Parts: sequence; C-alpha cells; structure tokens
Amino acid sequence: MAESGDDTPEDVFFRELTGAYAEVRQAFADHVGMSRPRLQILMRLWRNGETTHSDLRHALGLDGASVTRLVKEFEADGLVARRLDPGDNRYTLARLTPAGEGKAAGLADSHRRYQARVLNGVPPRDRETVLRVLARLRANVRTHHDERD
Repeated sequence: MAESGDDTPEDVFFRELTGAYAEVRQAFADHVGMSRPRLQILMRLWRNGETTHSDLRHALGLDGASVTRLVKEFEADGLVARRLDPGDNRYTLARLTPAGEGKAAGLADSHRRYQARVLNGVPPRDRETVLRVLARLRANVRTHHDERD
C-alpha cells in the first residue's frame, strides 16, 4: 500500500509491522526453496513426532486435502511414512523417516543460521523492546476484542 499524505503515525506503524511480518514469514521458505506449507509440515513432524493428518491440519491452518497431498508427496520422496491409527482407523498418522529426520534437522540448523543473519545488527535491547511492544499489542487486542468504537 502506498503512503499518502493523510497517513497517521499509526497507519505507518501498522503498515510497516504487517509488511515486515509478511516478508519474514515467507523469507526462510524462499531461502531454502520449499513452500511454507511443506516446510511447516516437515518441521511440525520433526518437533512433535508422529501426528495425525487432522492434527497437522488444525495446527497449521491448512485444509485437509492440502495436508494429505503434501504428506503423500513427502512419502513419495521417502521423507515421511504413513499408517492408519491403530486406535482409530479413521485417522492416518504421519511420521518422519530417518531421511526425513535428517532433512528436518538440516533445515533447523539452516533456520538458526538464517535467523542470526536476519537479526545481524539488531542489538539485544532492541529485540527486547520489540518483544515488549508486541506483547502489549497482543494484550490490547485481547482486552479490546469485543469493544466497539
């Protein structure tokens, strides 16, 4: 969105905040050449272990068809194994294979290095200030969620 002469400092603040969020959110996926949903599924399985497709769908905000398609692609690549949930065969469980574990561990290392590069030149005190401001914004949103102007 282009800046106009009528922009308030608040308009500029929220435009910069949302722009930075959008860029940072997509940047690492672009850096490693993997779509964000693929990256999210792989890393979720790495962190949480065997998981149902339904849990992936809810945790990542993806539709069921997308989760199934992506998990099947990972399965075809040898990174994920799937099986029916023995406790309830209506659910399919997905887990990383050893190759998937290695891929995810490599991505996690790459992500740590990438974060360090992105934060280069941002002093710890500035990071702490940003975290305090974000916490205050989130608290304000929660507090005033049901209020109307």
